[in-house]
Amino acid sequence: MPDSPAPAPGARTRPADAALNTGLGRVLLFVYGVFALSASARALVQIITKFHEAPLAYLLSALAGLVYIAATIGLAIGGERGRRIALVSCSVELLGVLIVGTLSIADAVAFPDDTVWSKYGSGYGYVPLVLPFIGLWWIWRHRPARSAS
Repeated sequence: MPDSPAPAPGARTRPADAALNTGLGRVLLFVYGVFALSASARALVQIITKFHEAPLAYLLSALAGLVYIAATIGLAIGGERGRRIALVSCSVELLGVLIVGTLSIADAVAFPDDTVWSKYGSGYGYVPLVLPFIGLWWIWRHRPARSAS
């Protein structure tokens, strides 16, 4: 197998083969893990104790919890499979926070109680809005290098 050509002096190299869970990836893994635990626990308690009050909001919080769990798993296992799981999870998270955030402002009656993604995650310091952008950037930055054939 021939050696790959050395990068030009001063050229920036992409950490394509570096694990998703190294460096900033460890911070993302921790934050996603915290959100997986908090969103899932919150949704579980809300569904068990007061589901009749705001079923849509509580089911959306449960969905957010599942998305955060999947993102955490994807970042943790790494490799191509983990990267795909994290990519799908972060994409769903971004769509969820944008759609639910917009709907929760436009139709507050439909959301009598907040979800993790309500008002773009304002109840969580807007971290749910920023997190998928950072996650998607990190995953993109660690995409496999294309082989020059």
